[in-house]
Amino acid sequence: SASSSECRSDWRAMPIFALVDCNNFYASCEKLFDPTLRATPLVVLSNNDGCVVARSAEAKALGIKMGVPYFQIRQFFEAMGGIWFSSNYALYGDMSSRVMSILEGMAPTVEVYSIDEAFIELSESWAGDLVTYGCQVRERVQQWTGLTVGVGIGPTKTLAKLANYAAKKWAATGGVVDLRDEERRARLMAITPVDEIWGIGRRLTAKLEAQGIKTVADLVAADPKALRRRYGV
Repeated sequence: SASSSECRSDWRAMPIFALVDCNNFYASCEKLFDPTLRATPLVVLSNNDGCVVARSAEAKALGIKMGVPYFQIRQFFEAMGGIWFSSNYALYGDMSSRVMSILEGMAPTVEVYSIDEAFIELSESWAGDLVTYGCQVRERVQQWTGLTVGVGIGPTKTLAKLANYAAKKWAATGGVVDLRDEERRARLMAITPVDEIWGIGRRLTAKLEAQGIKTVADLVAADPKALRRRYGV
């Protein structure tokens, strides 16, 4: 019908977003200038060298948690060959500026969301195939800065964030995930913990899990009006 055709046309005309997020940003910045640290477990500590604020992939593999006081893990971590750095915000700010400058040179609209991530509003009219474009972004950032990024693509910023989670979690994705396809979204939502949704923190996660809502799919299937009454907007 004419109305359904118009709906499809409107859907295609809606904006598409990519979230570009640097992998293990602070830790990766520290590793850039010392090749001998490439495979070393590394953490970055808060201003007073108290708590872990960033972890390399190797530190994550050892089970090191974000926010843990360093004194609690020091003996184990250093026995496993781990090293720590004090936060160097001048370095991180400089590397962030370089990454954002690259993105601004590749897209007409870039929204810097944090020091290590930005949204790009995409259009196939200038970007072409969006997965190919995401790979080009990854390649250029890595070539020009030495940093690795994940690229998540979706019809909303929240879905772009979810796509980015998948891009960074599963190496088989090549670091780029496009969630415009409904079936692919459904498969990912069914295996993704609810706390991976943008804006859902620890307290709300505990409440949702107690209600039986443990995955993104569970949340999508729940009654939004009932959720809003119980937890607010």
